[in-house]
Amino acid sequence: MDNLRCTHCGAEGLEPGFVADQGEHSRGYARWVEGALARGIFGGARLMGRPKWEIDAYRCRSCHHLELFATRPD
Repeated sequence: MDNLRCTHCGAEGLEPGFVADQGEHSRGYARWVEGALARGIFGGARLMGRPKWEIDAYRCRSCHHLELFATRPD
């Protein structure tokens, strides 16, 4: 997005992208989950009933720093 500025180097015009999740049974993109990590009896993260947000990722064209934003809850 042209109006976003890199918090690392200050350059303008970040390149949009996404963080891929290619784990078993994944949707193909990472999500942010509200609250501290809680594990179930088999060691996986407890997700039931917790708000999940998509992660929008932007990369600085100058220094390659990533900026992540949580948007649009599932």
